[in-house]
Parts: sequence; structure tokens; C-alpha cells
Amino acid sequence: MMSFDDDLRLAHVLADAADDIALKRFRALDLVVDTKPDLTHVTEADRMVEETLRGVLSRARPRDAVVGEEYGKTGNSNRVWVIDPIDGTANYVRGVPVWATLIALLEGDRPVVGVVSAPALYRRWWASRGGGAWQGRSLSKASRCHVSKVSELSEASLSFSSLTGWEKQDRLDSFLGLTRSVWRTRAYGDFWSHVMVAEGVVDVSAEPELSLWDAAPLPVILEEAGGRATNLRGEGFEDGGALVCTNGAVHDQVLTWLNGGPTPLRRT
Repeated sequence: MMSFDDDLRLAHVLADAADDIALKRFRALDLVVDTKPDLTHVTEADRMVEETLRGVLSRARPRDAVVGEEYGKTGNSNRVWVIDPIDGTANYVRGVPVWATLIALLEGDRPVVGVVSAPALYRRWWASRGGGAWQGRSLSKASRCHVSKVSELSEASLSFSSLTGWEKQDRLDSFLGLTRSVWRTRAYGDFWSHVMVAEGVVDVSAEPELSLWDAAPLPVILEEAGGRATNLRGEGFEDGGALVCTNGAVHDQVLTWLNGGPTPLRRT
């Protein structure tokens, strides 16, 4: 019987392959960039990475299903590999090194293995259910990830991607209320905001709407690091919904702000 360790090792093999392909085309002068129907960018590297990882999985885990950003879902299994070939494609296209390949294994809806590999930053983060969260360059060169111990929002650091998504959901005032209640805000963006919470250098990250492949590895990494990753109701992430990651200690306070803010005390 395969263990999560076997799956985690395979996820690192996938990440190594993705790193090799994506780095070779990063900042290439002849990089082919197309626009998808939703007006987001897709590059030849996105497609090459996903095609390669699907090929590896078809040989190594032929019974498992695969869901990817570029080619949808194939297979029918309770075990589902989820791939975002390049998270942060807009950064990739502009030559900004903040981009990563996201790889997760779900059993049902529950992520049990997650890897985030950002080769242009020389960083990788990973976790398996019950095996802790780690960062480093490889399984053998790693250090444990732990969330911070900050317990007050007034001392917390918040990272996000943009304001437009919150505005579209009529939650901008709530989000701005959260930004005013924390110590500092930075827009590190995309995957980076969330893995920084896992390693304890940021305390809160939040995005109003993410697809499954944008978020799949993050809950297991956050939870194994001692934190929380939920939707706006404090429940598990759902495809197309919000993702709120924290060190756990400030999670309920963050959700209160994002759901409209604390109720003012009434004077009697």
C-alpha cells in the first residue's frame, strides 16, 4: 500500500520536472504568450509543464485522476492530482520571479500532499498529512515550517494579491477594515502570500476567489505548519471561493472583519 511519503516523493519529482521546463523559458525573448477567453495570460511554458506532469502521472499513478488549469480533468478516482503549472503567469510573462508550480494530491476533497515550487526564488514548500510542513530545495535539504505566535491583529502582518476581487464581491470596505486593524500590509501576492504564513514571516493572507488549482496544496501546508486555511465561514476551501490563511491565533478575528467587521457595542 502506498503511503503519503511515496506520493510526496512523486510530487517532488513532478516539481523538479516543472522547475526545469519553466526556468528554461523564463525571460526568454521568444516566449509565446496567448490570451485565454477569460483574458488571462497563458504561455507555452504553462502548457509544456502541465503536459509533462500529466505524462509522468499517467505512468506513475495510472489509476489516479488529474485536474489541471490548462487541460481540465481526466480520469475518475477518489485520488485526484491537482496541477497549476505556473501560478503567477502575469509575473512570469513580465520577468518577475514570483511564480510557482502548485501540485497537490486530494483524497476526496481533502488535500493530503501539497508542494509549491518557486525555482526563480530558489524556494520550495511542501507538506503531507501528518508529516509536517517543510521548506527547502529538496527532501534532504529542508527545514520545518511553523506559523507565527502573533495573537493580536494589531501586531499582525497581512499579505494579499489585489483589491479588485474584494471590490467585485462588495467586500472592499470589510477588507479595508481588516487592513486598518493590522500592523502592516504588503501585497506579496499569489502563492507567496500564503506560504509566508506557513513559514511564520507573515501572519495573515486572504484572497476573495481562487480556482481549485490555485489553492489545492495550501491547506495541508498551512495546517501542518500549525495554521488554518479556510473559506470565509471558517470551513474548508471550496473551488471558486475565498481562501483565508492565518497562524490560527488570529483566524476568527480575521473572519469577523472579512464578514463585515465587529458589531459595535450599543449604548444603553
